[in-house]
Amino acid sequence: MSLPSDCGQHGGWCKRRGKVYRILAGILAFIILNLLIILIIWLALRPSKPKFYLQDASVYAFNVSSPDNLLSSTIQVTISTHNPNARVGIYYDRVDVFASYKYQQITPATTVPPFYQGQNDIDLWSPYLYAVSVPVAPHLAEAISQDQSSGFLLVHVKIEGRIRWKMGSWVSGHYDLFVTCPAFLSSQSGKGVGDLPVIKFQQISTCSVDV
Repeated sequence: MSLPSDCGQHGGWCKRRGKVYRILAGILAFIILNLLIILIIWLALRPSKPKFYLQDASVYAFNVSSPDNLLSSTIQVTISTHNPNARVGIYYDRVDVFASYKYQQITPATTVPPFYQGQNDIDLWSPYLYAVSVPVAPHLAEAISQDQSSGFLLVHVKIEGRIRWKMGSWVSGHYDLFVTCPAFLSSQSGKGVGDLPVIKFQQISTCSVDV
């Protein structure tokens, strides 16, 4: 005897299966519609990356001890950030600031408290970057000494963080933030306390931003 396989003999089961399929199709259509709406809003608003500027760098100490090649420094940086978007806010959930010299990090990261930046807002940070007896490679210690003797140093202030975009009630997922700000410093030997070099910030610099 052959087994029945058509819906005519299994009407109840077929109806239940059809109902499940319709529910799943409705849920899928709802998800696709919402994703499409988000995509259209995103493409229409086109949020621009925040802009960063290094306004100042006050160097209170920047010395390398020999022969141990240990760097000690105290730098206060002033950074301004501008949200250029007229309809999009930015959540800064994590912001770490540190200094680097010739691609080597020379200070531990200083964390800026999380904050929200509204449309077209400008915010100013002035974190201190400290380094106490941080080991540096011998060639870097020599390069720092040579740059100080020549009267010019190029240090990069770097920012790494996590941000989210806010458009109305919708908030995006997290995006990685990478900012690099060149700090042009002049060094005048024997002008400071105890004949230590005086290091001065030269000019406001525009930072490169990757999101």
